Amino acid sequence: MNQWGERPLNKNVRAIIVDDSRVIRTVIARQLRELGFEILEAGNGKEALDTLAANQGVDLALIDWNMPEMNGYELVCALRKNPAYDQMRITMVTSETELGHVQLALEAGASEYLMKPFTRESLVEKLTILGLVAV
Repeated sequence: MNQWGERPLNKNVRAIIVDDSRVIRTVIARQLRELGFEILEAGNGKEALDTLAANQGVDLALIDWNMPEMNGYELVCALRKNPAYDQMRITMVTSETELGHVQLALEAGASEYLMKPFTRESLVEKLTILGLVAV
């Protein structure tokens, strides 16, 4: 349990943060570590696929939409085509706020959608909905 009374539902919950902004990855990583998550990071979709292939048992992917090499939507599609990632919860964390983007991501297999800028409370709310954090 952390200082806010939140705790992961399982020990060793692992998350990958996929964003081309090192600052955004750092901010999200800090918040997730405070919740007890183990963190992996990637700067784009292709790097994320390589990182995931080398690290089994990732429970959560937090994915930006706009990235070089392979964007977030393409990454979500690639993850959902691979049965190894069927149980992974995927949250788009992006500044793409148009309803069409939200719908497209959810139809592709994203579990949740968190719009930037976001608060710590909104991140915890999404993690609670996904069953990864208990408040």
